[in-house]
Amino acid sequence: MTSLFKTDLKYCSLNVNYYSFAESGNFGYISKVINHNFGMKLTFYGAAREVTGSKILIETEHGKNILLDCGQFQGKGLETEEQNRSIAFSPASLDHVILSHAHIDHSGLIPFIHRNGFSGSVICTNATRDLCSIMLADSGKIQEHDTVTFNKKREKKGLPPVEPLYTQADAVSAMKLFISVAYDRKFRIDDFTTVRFTNTGHMLGSAVVTLELKEKDGIKRLAFTGDIGRPVNRILKSPEPFPQADFLIAESTYGDRLHPTMAESDEELCQVVHRTCVEKKGKLIIPAFSVGRTQEIVYSLNNLYNGQRLPKVDIYVDSPLSVNATNIFRMHPDCFNDDVRQVMLSDPDPFGFNTLFYNTSVEGSKSLNAIKGPVIIISSSGMMEAGRVKHHLANSISNPANTVLAVGYCAPSTLGARLLRGEKVVSIHGNKYPVRAEIKKLESYSGHGDYQEMADFLSCQDPQKLKNIFLVHGEYETQQHYRTYLESKGFSNIEIPSYSSSFVL
Repeated sequence: MTSLFKTDLKYCSLNVNYYSFAESGNFGYISKVINHNFGMKLTFYGAAREVTGSKILIETEHGKNILLDCGQFQGKGLETEEQNRSIAFSPASLDHVILSHAHIDHSGLIPFIHRNGFSGSVICTNATRDLCSIMLADSGKIQEHDTVTFNKKREKKGLPPVEPLYTQADAVSAMKLFISVAYDRKFRIDDFTTVRFTNTGHMLGSAVVTLELKEKDGIKRLAFTGDIGRPVNRILKSPEPFPQADFLIAESTYGDRLHPTMAESDEELCQVVHRTCVEKKGKLIIPAFSVGRTQEIVYSLNNLYNGQRLPKVDIYVDSPLSVNATNIFRMHPDCFNDDVRQVMLSDPDPFGFNTLFYNTSVEGSKSLNAIKGPVIIISSSGMMEAGRVKHHLANSISNPANTVLAVGYCAPSTLGARLLRGEKVVSIHGNKYPVRAEIKKLESYSGHGDYQEMADFLSCQDPQKLKNIFLVHGEYETQQHYRTYLESKGFSNIEIPSYSSSFVL
């Protein structure tokens, strides 16, 4: 069924010939058809009007194919699997992948494209490479485990088995392609292209990617923000200005929301711990991403401990990946802000204290369910869609003495989002559980800036020199709000690309 509609998009430096319109389910989208007679071409294959699957293909005038990010789609059930396997370009045709940071929705398909023919270079910051070495291997292990479980169900239905998206061995093999570059160093990719990474404060190693591309009509500067952190971070240095760009690709996850201050959320965390563990004598379950969010929560609890404000309660970080990631954090104190450096003068390990325990074993994880008294359990994943936290939720969510505390973004279709919407019964591992535990959320632990903070970060750019801005990594309604806000700040020619839309620059 074809759906025709009008839109008032404005263009600058875009050679647009016509539109073709199509409808997928109930969601109409624009497929732009561009005359590619000249110049560099951008095509958006992920994080386009949604928050995951970051992939932007650059086809240069000189025949090079560069992919900005190579992320998995996450949190969409069976649709996720199909999207991750259905890549709309040939992996073997890619010359380079350039990573903004290590989160799986930005890096998680690198082993998959390597398995399917990609043999070029993966270029990123030093910390991003270190984190990818553990995160991609962990992702491969999850793919193998989930495929075994899935194939048992298929066998019962008489269906043939399927292969995992990739294996742990594929992830290890892909690491040989990585080239790491320090922040603020201009790195020459080839005769026509250089890249520079600038800190965004989103997570350890996160960066704005600034490309300088020599074309026939001169040098074009393209900047991709990746994910933008908050101006003040508990652990990391603040985001830093990046060089002036001609074309800008910018994230927009919280393009319609404002966050409370860190001090407010640290106080609220203290109150949630006291109410759950002291007043109700229950369990506090904190689903948190293994890299970034877990370390921030631990650091906040460490400060409460040092200030003698933390009640005497055992705290468990129950995630092998979190333990390994925390060790990598310890390896990169050069990324820490001045406050953490000051704390380290009297507390050499800001990620450890007497009542904090790191658990990696399956047996240790299962034993946590037997604890009857108050306890804090920090476990992945942050959206509550996978990992050990689902077992802890199944064990704890029906007890009103317990609390589930969300500390990051949850995509609309995830278990985390359903709990935050107030659903009274949820399915976990195929079983129904009544929700009687308290459900709380702390916004300031998000690694993403809010719309004011993101716009302030972009103020290092002269709007008059930006020919186009492309908003990615956000829900469409959120992006529309953010576009309006950016326009009020003097920015113009702002596009919101749909999946597979292309632009010639």
